[in-house]
Amino acid sequence: MHDTNALRQSKGLMIVTTVILILWLILAAFPFFWTVWGSFKVQADFFSRENFLNAIFGPATERQTGGAFTLDGYRGAWIEREFWRSVINTAIVTVCVTTISLVFGTLGGYALSRSTRKYTFWILMAALFFRAMPHITLVSGYLLPFFEMNIWGYLPTAIIVLVAINQPFTIWMLHSFFMSIPKDLDESAMVDGCTRFQAFRWVIMPVMWPGVITTGLFSFLLAYNDFAVTGMLLNQDNQTMVPKINSFMGTIQSEGMIMYAVAAVVSATVPLFILVMFFQRQIVSGLTAGAVKG
Repeated sequence: MHDTNALRQSKGLMIVTTVILILWLILAAFPFFWTVWGSFKVQADFFSRENFLNAIFGPATERQTGGAFTLDGYRGAWIEREFWRSVINTAIVTVCVTTISLVFGTLGGYALSRSTRKYTFWILMAALFFRAMPHITLVSGYLLPFFEMNIWGYLPTAIIVLVAINQPFTIWMLHSFFMSIPKDLDESAMVDGCTRFQAFRWVIMPVMWPGVITTGLFSFLLAYNDFAVTGMLLNQDNQTMVPKINSFMGTIQSEGMIMYAVAAVVSATVPLFILVMFFQRQIVSGLTAGAVKG
């Protein structure tokens, strides 16, 4: 009797959980797919106040372009407004920020995880304090020296600031991953004749790859999605994607310009979706490895 009741409760809980997950998935995915669909319509359909079904069937799109779908938004954003330049700038910034952050983060995280000094704790606390500060507060401190040195507006300035903002996070995260790796591995390697760096390079790092990939992805997302730093430190010629999309939104009074922003949003979001789907196993394994000490 008790087994039957427990089985019914288990099935009921599974049904409720499944329904909640399905509803959450629909609510989470709907805005993205709605935006993707709407990016192939004209402004009169996608932002129709008469009938929201116009965004689905596209009567105004068919009248204006002769078809139910159009690439005018993408053509205007990528060619007319040169969104491709922002894509290249974003690629440069994200690759540089991720690479520099991981190089210093792995070295710093490993050194702090193996250090027995008392000041290690205070270094981590200081890193956490700077990580918690609003980005706009940190950016304002860089403006005056950048203006005086006449280097404001260029990509290296944004890269420097983003690395400075991101470095505490990478050190903290990689420190936790290194702490999950037994120190016996280092000691065994050094007993066999390796130096400390050789033990780090040939023994520890191969075990650390899930954590490095996870941390690298978060660093990539920070630089990719940043607006405060890139919006304040880059001029119009060197804008990354997010500030460029914001510039489209600032011209919504112009007919069709808002569709440039919609097309640009889709162009910027789809690569992230593919990236997360491709690295989902590494992300899960990396977060799991960092949460469990060996």
